[in-house]
Amino acid sequence: MVRIKRGNVARKSRKKVLSLAKSYRGAHSRLFRVANQQVMKALRYSYVGRKQKKRTFRKIWITRINSASKLNGTNYSRLIHSFKKYKIDLNRKMLAQIAVLDPTSFNLLCKEAKVTEVFK
Repeated sequence: MVRIKRGNVARKSRKKVLSLAKSYRGAHSRLFRVANQQVMKALRYSYVGRKQKKRTFRKIWITRINSASKLNGTNYSRLIHSFKKYKIDLNRKMLAQIAVLDPTSFNLLCKEAKVTEVFK
């Protein structure tokens, strides 16, 4: 049988892993076996992190909306309920931006949804 040399292919795959591990400290960026483990771990963490980022931002938006709605005499859940009731379709990201950057508009939105009248 003919001998098959795969030097280029093996080198290419090792170089790819080592380039992903470029900024790691010590042997983690130089030795293939250690670098491969670290790259695999980092890729797992980045996958999980992409999912967690969505949760974290939603938490932040809800916290901001809640604190702004307390200034209008209600809480977050009542505010969202009245927005749904009066068909004000704004997502939490936009509501949080309005609450932080333009409180007067947020107050007008709360009055439009009649939050303060209904729940006092």
